[in-house]
This record gives sequence, C-alpha cells and structure tokens, in this order.
Amino acid sequence: MLQLNIQNETATLKAVILGTAKSIGAIPKPEDCYDPKSLQHVLNGTYPKEQDMISEMDAVAAIFKKYNIKVFRPEILENYNQIFTRDIAFVIDDKLIKANILPDREKEYLAIQHVLDQINPKNIIQLPADCHVEGGDVMPWNEYVFMGTYSGDDYADFITARTNVQAVKELQKLFPHKIVKAFELRKSNTNAKENALHLDCCFQPIGKDKAILHKNGFLVESEYEWLLNYFGKDNVFEITKEEMYNMNSNIFSISEQVIVSEQNFTRLNTWLRENGFIVEEVPYTEIAKQEGLLRCSTMPLIRE
Repeated sequence: MLQLNIQNETATLKAVILGTAKSIGAIPKPEDCYDPKSLQHVLNGTYPKEQDMISEMDAVAAIFKKYNIKVFRPEILENYNQIFTRDIAFVIDDKLIKANILPDREKEYLAIQHVLDQINPKNIIQLPADCHVEGGDVMPWNEYVFMGTYSGDDYADFITARTNVQAVKELQKLFPHKIVKAFELRKSNTNAKENALHLDCCFQPIGKDKAILHKNGFLVESEYEWLLNYFGKDNVFEITKEEMYNMNSNIFSISEQVIVSEQNFTRLNTWLRENGFIVEEVPYTEIAKQEGLLRCSTMPLIRE
C-alpha cells in the first residue's frame, strides 16, 4: 500500500505521478481549447507536437530516476491529453482528494486507477458535486493550505475559473487543523497575460521560507501583500508579466534544496542558484504552450 504524505510543496519527494504526452490526439479545434494560451498556439499554427512533448517529459522522468523517486505514469488513453495530472487529484496529509474538474476530463482520473488501487480507500475523498477544484489551485504549506479561487458572480462565464468558494469551505471542513487561506485570482478567457489559470501560475513556495510571486495574478492587492509579508520581501522572487506568461512560477521542488526548472528561465535559475538551490534544468517550452508547466504535470503522493 502507498502511505500518502504531503505536508508542503518542498519536502523530499519519494513518489509522484508524472503525466504522459503519448497518444495526445489531434490538434484541438479553437472552440475546444480550455485556456487562452492553447487557443493562441492553435490559431498561430504553433501548437506543440506530440514527439517533442514526449521527449520533454522523458527529461523530467530521467531526473526523478536520478534522485530515486518512485514514478507512476497514467495508463495511455488513445488520442487524449493526459499531461496535466495535477488537475485531476491532489494529496494533503494522507488523503487523496479527487478534483471535480471539467466533465470532459473525467477519463484522466480513471487512467490512474492502478495507483488508486494501492491507496487505502478510506483515504480517497470525493468532494460534493458543487465543489469545483483543481490541484493547481491547492498548495499545502505546513499549517496552511493556500488556495486560488474566484468568487465573482460571473464565475460561470470563465472557463479559466477552476476552483470555487464551496471547495475552499469543504477543504476547511476536511482539514480543521489547518488554516485554509484563499486568494482571489485574475481571470481572462482571451488574454493569457491577464489570466492566472491556477494559483501556481502566479505563486509558489520554494525551499524552507522562499517564494516566487507575480503581483498582477492576484485580484486583491492586500492578499498579495499578505504573501509578500509572510515570506518577507528578501525571500521573494518577483516575476514579470512576461515571465508569468512563460510559467516561471510553475517549477517543481524535489526537495528543499533541489528544483526542476525550465532551461530558458535564465533570470529565475540564476537567482535560485545564488540562493543556494540546485537547479535541474529541462526543456519544457512545448508543454508550456498549453498553459501548464512542471508543477502542472506532476502529482506528488509522498514527501518525507
């Protein structure tokens, strides 16, 4: 059996589900795109090729192997996008919470059944139907669970609004010993530079006490200020609008010292190394075209 354990974003990783780009299917039609960035690449004829994305993910798998991390992959569904495992479920403490995601993506959850079979069924939680939540909006950070949300009356108009207030309340009920702290995110269906699809598109804690932040991703300035004060200005790497668009906050921690990052994130990777991190660089620009990067394509199961 798998003994799930996730207390935060940076403790030493022992087991993870890494998505797959195999048999990803045809280029989506513009009307079938879930986010403004994919749409832009479909319209420009620059949508990523399957083989390129497979090699990018293989590079990540190789790093996990180097650090002796147990890696699970989803079962391959024919002609289906299964890259972003972070969306379909997430772990807090010893519980795996099934995300109520866009109905079209239900099959992705079924493709990790071989992993779910190794988890005690009482530790798998299905949220009530009115709770919308995706793993990219959920960040366990020791006594906190940080969550991205959108509570506007026009929630239903945004395909980019993925986590609602009901889900925030439900997680607070499930984890009464934690402080569930929600942040309102800026949403846009059409402009990728004005859209924080998930909390991890504009914020991510790293190491023991540092973070990557993008101010404009937050709708409420005081909520952004709270994070800035919580980590301390000197511990925060502020990313620009262009860097947010390129997903600089969506890197992935293997431990408090080791971070997997995109090889083109020059400014960020330099700062990380200056601050004592070991940076494992991988090519991930093709996958990034779908508005997701390293954190989005991984679902940690056990950190020690």
